[in-house]
Amino acid sequence: MNESLPLNRTQAIELLKSMNQEESNMNHYLESEAIMKKLAERFGMNVNYWGMLGLLHDVDWADTKDNWAEHTIKAEEILKEKGFDEDFIQIIQSHGYGYVEIPIHKEKERKEKVENSLAAAETLTGLIYAYALMRGGKISDMESKGLKKKFKDKSFAANCDREIILEIEKTGLELSEFLELAIDAMKGIKDEIGLN
Repeated sequence: MNESLPLNRTQAIELLKSMNQEESNMNHYLESEAIMKKLAERFGMNVNYWGMLGLLHDVDWADTKDNWAEHTIKAEEILKEKGFDEDFIQIIQSHGYGYVEIPIHKEKERKEKVENSLAAAETLTGLIYAYALMRGGKISDMESKGLKKKFKDKSFAANCDREIILEIEKTGLELSEFLELAIDAMKGIKDEIGLN
């Protein structure tokens, strides 16, 4: 797999900002990037490449949030135009696998470590952010055992799909270690995402 990237991080952020993003969505992209970078470090993978997957996984969201059937489909066009190759685009699209709202992906399953990692990482951001808000916006002293309780409480941040987060276990990483790693990743960018 070719892991060279046609855009650097600054250019990727400019691309996202050019698309009429809401602040909460930009935060989500930065959180996904941070967790993917930590996972890449943990697995000995290419940190920049995994980070870029996290950053751009929802590149078409501003255009497709009101029409889920197009989500990840429009991304192909946007990313191709910027010079990303088919492998990169396919990994981005894989986070939409299994969703009935995206008919073209409904029957597909994630099989690669990087696909499971991306889906789990971007889903977990919502749970961590919701828990931080419940704690008055505080993440600096958040611990994984508290987050794990919230993970088990299905009524908390109910739209965060626990099954997708658990896909991290297919990579050989245990849930507890993943929660810890993800909290650390988001602590590292707390100022950028409006937490303290």
